[in-house]
Amino acid sequence: MKKIFYSVTVLLFLGNAQAQSVIKPPKGYSENIGNMVTMLDDLKGRVTRSVANLDQEGTDFLLDEKANRIGAMIMHLAATEVYYQKYTFEGRGFTADENEKWGAALNLGDEGRGRLKDQPISYYLEIWDEVRAETKALLKEKDDKWFSKKASGAMSNHWAWYHVMEHQANHMGQIRLIMGRIPN
Repeated sequence: MKKIFYSVTVLLFLGNAQAQSVIKPPKGYSENIGNMVTMLDDLKGRVTRSVANLDQEGTDFLLDEKANRIGAMIMHLAATEVYYQKYTFEGRGFTADENEKWGAALNLGDEGRGRLKDQPISYYLEIWDEVRAETKALLKEKDDKWFSKKASGAMSNHWAWYHVMEHQANHMGQIRLIMGRIPN
């Protein structure tokens, strides 16, 4: 019985797989950084595919008064990535101007609910695309030796970018949960 279950599970997985099945660095990146880029892009692609067709009601849907809108969460993913660009490549946090631009998205909550709405999902996805392009350009200039070095604080650059990746995975689950609650 176990063997049949395993075979069916593998067939179902393979039949529904949309992502690549191998993690390998894209051309022009060091091995570890390139592997991270592949994983970051895979997660971003899965988030993007799941939200790309949302209408305005779905983009701005609030599950409850403490929840965040899906558009705001996409902006949050972009803001988090920008923050880690500053942290790992420049050894700093946000300036006052950067905090004005990204703070509501980074922190979400009441300010995010008030400010991050009334834009189509494409607006948020385009911003995230721009941020990701900058991340990839910056990472392409670095090597695995840099990746293993400490960022400006206690964590290594590799750990910082791992955190960006796992942050995306956490919010992907949250976004999908909220999408399942949007009224038809």
